[in-house]
Amino acid sequence: MTTSKRTEPSAYLKAIANDNSLPIEQAALDLWLKDLQNPLRWGVRPLLQFIFAILLHLIWFFKRLPLPQFSAHNALQKLICWFCTHFVSREANLLILRHYATESNVLNFLAANSPGNEFSPVQLYPKSIAEMQQASFVEHDQQLFRLFGELGSWHHPAQPLKANELNWQHWQPVVMEQFQLTDRKTQWLDFESAHALFMCLFCLLLTREEYRDAINGFNLDQSIAIRIGDLVGNSSLREMAYNKYPHYLVGPWNLGQRFLMHGFFTEQLYAYLEKQRLAGHGQPEPAKN
Repeated sequence: MTTSKRTEPSAYLKAIANDNSLPIEQAALDLWLKDLQNPLRWGVRPLLQFIFAILLHLIWFFKRLPLPQFSAHNALQKLICWFCTHFVSREANLLILRHYATESNVLNFLAANSPGNEFSPVQLYPKSIAEMQQASFVEHDQQLFRLFGELGSWHHPAQPLKANELNWQHWQPVVMEQFQLTDRKTQWLDFESAHALFMCLFCLLLTREEYRDAINGFNLDQSIAIRIGDLVGNSSLREMAYNKYPHYLVGPWNLGQRFLMHGFFTEQLYAYLEKQRLAGHGQPEPAKN
């Protein structure tokens, strides 16, 4: 009979710690592996997800009733930022801040290299939880929808762009040292448990159309991957997208996994593009502090 130390990663976690078959920056992978070893993720999270999934569907039903719609964007974001500041673990908060940057970079790269379209770049690069008061999750979703609207229909290019033709003007590399977080002893909640608590608030404090759009925005991952794959000449990028078929709208079922896989998608596509940028010596715009 053998006993293992609580802090010792399992054989599987050790195996994936160095698996870069799908591109991902080591900093993001290290944060995720640490989050996976949070004991609350395996003990408390399943119960939270079960309870709050039921509550989420009840709120969803309530919001679909023919009643006046209401929303409270500012209250929602203030509550989320307060909760992240006091109760969400450091690694989970860093993953949230990284997600803003990775998705903004991916969208700006797509827009800058798409043919013949005027666009306004996404400027959501918060470096702290406090900055998320302005760079809200609602704004995060709306910027995605705005940009897709500006880009319009996609016309598959006959040939991909050459490395020296790629436009990195709005690219801001993710630098972990720029993130500013204050450690607190009460920050113990893992990434997925935190999301289980947030998802009911989102459904309640957004209008039914805003929330429906937000949870279906993940499905644009496939469209993003197809378009960028056409631009760089790599059709395998679409395999990174777990969320697919944006014309088929879904409800809140399986939301936790879909949300998490959206985060993986932006991390992986960002890591792929950053590697291409460094290999082609693309010069991004200096990061704004």
